[in-house]
Amino acid sequence: MTIDEMLDRLEDDMRKLRIEFDVFFNGGSKRPPYDTKNRVEALIKRFSDDRNVNFSQRFRYNSLVARYTSFRELWRRNMTTLEEGQNLNAKLAGTFAERPSSAGGSGGFSPITQKTGFRPTSVTCSDPQQEVDKVISLYNSVIDAKRACGEPTDKLSFEQFHKILIVQSSKLKAQLQCPSVSFSVEIDQGQVKFKAKGNQ
Repeated sequence: MTIDEMLDRLEDDMRKLRIEFDVFFNGGSKRPPYDTKNRVEALIKRFSDDRNVNFSQRFRYNSLVARYTSFRELWRRNMTTLEEGQNLNAKLAGTFAERPSSAGGSGGFSPITQKTGFRPTSVTCSDPQQEVDKVISLYNSVIDAKRACGEPTDKLSFEQFHKILIVQSSKLKAQLQCPSVSFSVEIDQGQVKFKAKGNQ
C-alpha cells in the first residue's frame, strides 16, 4: 500500500467510524464501534512510524490526526455522559450552573420582571441531530432564561447543548419506547428549569 493509499484508507475509516459512533449514540447499536476505532488508531501509528513521506503527505496526515483527536474527545465525553446515567435535568442543571444570584449580596434570586422579555418555550423533537432549527430555538430560549435570572452563559456552548440533547433524547426514547421528546424551558422562582418528557 502506498503512502497516498494509506491516507485515503485512513480518511475513509475515520468517516466510517464517525458514522458508527453517531449510530451508537442515537441508540441504533448496542456496542461502541471499538473494532473500527482500533483499526483507525493502528493506521495512525503505522503512518507515524513511516519516514518515507513528503511534506504534503505529512501535512495531510497531521490534519487527519487533528480531526480524529477532536472526534475522539467528543466521543469520550458522550461515553462519560452515558456511563454516568444522568438524566437530562441533572446534566443540564450542572451545565447551566443554576444557582442563586449574588446581586445585592442578599443571597436571594434576582427578581424576574416583565422587562426581561423571556417567554417559556416548548419544543418537540423526533431527532435533535437532524432538527437543528428546533435545537437552536431551544438553546436561545435557555440563554435568554439564564440572562433573565442573572446566570452566566459563557460555559454553555451550542455544540455542548446539542450533543446533550442528542444523547439524552435517544436514551429517553429507548426507555419509554416513544417516537419523540418534548423539551421545555421556563423560569420558576428565579431559577431556570429545563424539562424533558417523552411523547407516546
